[in-house]
Amino acid sequence: MKLLLMGPPGVGKGTQAERIREELNIVHLSTGEILREEVKLQTNIGKEAIQYMDKGKLVSDQILIEIVKERISKKDCHHGYLLDGFPRTLPQAEGLEIMMHSLNHNLDCVISLIANKDELIERLIKRGEEAGRSDDTSNIIRNRQNIYWAQTAPLIDFYHDKGLLIEVDGLGEIPEITQRIINVLP
Repeated sequence: MKLLLMGPPGVGKGTQAERIREELNIVHLSTGEILREEVKLQTNIGKEAIQYMDKGKLVSDQILIEIVKERISKKDCHHGYLLDGFPRTLPQAEGLEIMMHSLNHNLDCVISLIANKDELIERLIKRGEEAGRSDDTSNIIRNRQNIYWAQTAPLIDFYHDKGLLIEVDGLGEIPEITQRIINVLP
């Protein structure tokens, strides 16, 4: 099973991705983690990526697509994988589609976790207070939400038009949300 998990900041993508990974026995692929590993190993891609990262810039779509291609080509991904954090933009989704096609891979479905924006903001503010996270203040949270809706939300239409999108309520108890996701998988 090849899945993509998406949703706005605070909806619990990382938590659900780990639970789905365990449930389906597939690889959880987080582009952030892959990038950090490439940098740590000082691979060619890692060396190129760090030039962007050190300047506070986003790593180019081309580099992201290349690291995902390299990662999903590995043997442990043959049984399936879950993409988390990529793609984030329409050009990345189009690049991912071309790249997957070149590997004879197809997404089985795209799970979009949905939740009330105000509830997510409150959840993140509470998390910030409890964990002492500096990036979970009201202004930063609202900015991250706005970026998500401006850049990533168009992917909802992209995957809906391809018949791959399944929306799942992302609010509730963690096991309950996981079960909702499992219940809608093809």
